[in-house]
Amino acid sequence: MNALQLPADLPRLPQRQRETSKRDYGRVLIVGGSVGMAGAPALASQAALRSGAGLVEMVVPEVVVSIAAAFDPCVMTRGLAAGGDGTFAAPALDAICERAGLADAVAVGPGLGRSAATESIVLALWRNLPQPAVFDADALWALSQGDRRELAAHAGPRILTPHAGEMLRLDHEEPSSPVARDRGLLEGRAAALAAAIDAVVVLKGPGTLIVDRAQRAHNETGNPGMATAGTGDVLTGIVAALLAQGLAPFAAARLAVWLHGRAGDLAADRVGEISLVATDLLTHLPQAITGKKVSGLFSPPPVSETRSVDIEKES
Repeated sequence: MNALQLPADLPRLPQRQRETSKRDYGRVLIVGGSVGMAGAPALASQAALRSGAGLVEMVVPEVVVSIAAAFDPCVMTRGLAAGGDGTFAAPALDAICERAGLADAVAVGPGLGRSAATESIVLALWRNLPQPAVFDADALWALSQGDRRELAAHAGPRILTPHAGEMLRLDHEEPSSPVARDRGLLEGRAAALAAAIDAVVVLKGPGTLIVDRAQRAHNETGNPGMATAGTGDVLTGIVAALLAQGLAPFAAARLAVWLHGRAGDLAADRVGEISLVATDLLTHLPQAITGKKVSGLFSPPPVSETRSVDIEKES
């Protein structure tokens, strides 16, 4: 990463060495997907690759693996046990933990769906994963089903990335609560949650707040065009990639949020806020990272056929 392209107070990734391999830049596991939402973990996976991760593996319910695998041939894919509702079945947990054992960072939640099985899987991963992990989307719904004392018990560094509604749910507040209409109060709740459970909380929205027990920062990049489906999945992938490359959780979250917003600003300059979609962020991530303009090189390919990678041969 070219440090000259970033504001001086932002964290940096180390310069890449000439003699290097994919294993020097971390392995990310993305856990998500369900019937109708196979694209969400694919967006997170592509974002992780564009953000420098050396290897990215996506695990999804077996009923959507052919769809998820078709988005990007650079992403490893594996289909696991699914229930009748198209989400992960409870027996998938053992295989998820096995794949997580190979990863340097884990992202849980994009397109995961909501069921008793996904709730139990998310809570088990929250408690037991030793790796740094980011929890978003339906994983936040699952975490909201427990109490704060349960969330304080986890085996590794944790990052949560809620928008305002998800933050209210995590705090067991109703949408009609006065907190929902007061950003300052909501940020106070996010800071209290971060302190209580010893995690980083990224409260998304205008001036996204990044906070943990000891520090906080507000982000200055981003625009209203990013209020569209899939942009949160992209952020999840960026965070996971930076964690896998060795950044501390607060630093990874802060840099990821800045890059995510910067990619959104570049995309809005090109297509406008109204027409902006999540894949536009993937297209503009390289420019956000390097400051160098690239034209038409990184648009995601159309999904025209099933492409998957044999992860047993990827060593």
